[in-house]
Amino acid sequence: MKTIILAGGSGTRLWPLSREYYPKQFIKLVNRKKTLFQLTLERASLFSSPSDIYVVTNERQRFMAIDQISELGLKVPESNVIAEPSPRNTLPAICYTILQIAESGSAKVAVLPSDHLVEANRDYKRAFRCASKLADEYLVTFGIKPNKPHTGYGYIKPGKEIDSCKAYKVDRFVEKPDEERAKKYIEEGYMWNSGMFLFSTDVFIEECEKYAPDVIDTLREKGLEAYNEVREVSIDHGLMEKTDRAAVVSLKTFWSDVGSFDSLYEVMEKDNSGNAKSGECVTVDSSNNLIYSERLVAAVGVENSIIVDTKDALLVCSRGLAQKVKDVVRILKENGDRRVETHLTVYRPWGMHTLLEESEFYRIKKMTILPERGLSMRMHYHRNEHWVVVRGMAKVIMQDREFYLRGGESMFVPAGTKYKIENPGKIPLELLEVQIGEYLGEDDIVYFESPD
Repeated sequence: MKTIILAGGSGTRLWPLSREYYPKQFIKLVNRKKTLFQLTLERASLFSSPSDIYVVTNERQRFMAIDQISELGLKVPESNVIAEPSPRNTLPAICYTILQIAESGSAKVAVLPSDHLVEANRDYKRAFRCASKLADEYLVTFGIKPNKPHTGYGYIKPGKEIDSCKAYKVDRFVEKPDEERAKKYIEEGYMWNSGMFLFSTDVFIEECEKYAPDVIDTLREKGLEAYNEVREVSIDHGLMEKTDRAAVVSLKTFWSDVGSFDSLYEVMEKDNSGNAKSGECVTVDSSNNLIYSERLVAAVGVENSIIVDTKDALLVCSRGLAQKVKDVVRILKENGDRRVETHLTVYRPWGMHTLLEESEFYRIKKMTILPERGLSMRMHYHRNEHWVVVRGMAKVIMQDREFYLRGGESMFVPAGTKYKIENPGKIPLELLEVQIGEYLGEDDIVYFESPD
């Protein structure tokens, strides 16, 4: 079986933890040792070899996906990590990848979102084996057996039973309901829509040719070059709600889309006062709070609140109103605030940089360059730079000179000077970068090699 992992979302409802350049699937959000993306990779490995796993993300996060795959020790080919030229929702992403897979012949394919938290228990494995049996005839999705009314999920109404392994024809899909309707759906046997699928390449292509011919024909003819021409549409709206070959397999396991801080609170461990805490927290006479911090947070007499404290932004919200965080993101985006896109720490293909301090005429960053990686050759017109090695060894090329810097040594790069820095060693290279000038914008970088 092949597996497609969808990893291109931005997760704005979890701001300020999740940002456009560093979305929730790449954060160690619940499991402090592994990201949601890495946990999805492990589930994909239950049925697919590393060479049969495909990841669809975007250019901003492709290197992040590759690094996190490597961190797990999985040998997924880099060519299997596909970067979308622009976000087009799930149907074009799946369609393009299915066409690539189908070039080598017919195959059964599972599709997994990378930002959900799912327990791969015995019933999970049973459900996927069941779906695999049906995949030559149906487009199979998985319906989670609800444990309570939930207004944040879509629902599936199962119809006629088609297999004794708890598989049914889909009667209909319904959007997120209100509380009263959610209760009614559960009474009538509806299931949560998990967003996971399994089908054969042949059936998927046949149904796309019927119901989304514009998408599949464009991608078949022109590939990624025409990606921007394809309409933005989900697999649910573009295909599953239209086809008469949709089936649902009932799945009884722990599942959450971790789509808001209310959802995150539900899945985290609580103390005796009902507080879910991550990071350094002290609570006094406080209960039923979610506190997620990157520094010490003390809460006194606080109840039913969400407190998320990062190094550059603080969110305080009443529990139950977490869906409105997206409105905060919208306002910040309208104001052109960069904190929608990035944290103070920004991850790059060569490592990361953290902003320590800045003013109008200077900026100080901590740089970490991973082993055997480096910054490409560049130049600045408006700023001078001082670089100090804190740990490791730096290989520097400045104009036509090549030299090495060790811990405690430094260099000065005047404006107008070509330079590049590499880490030739086996441990991360850590440096302090001090920028000084009348203009410090990131667009004051002239690249002489591929931008990094």
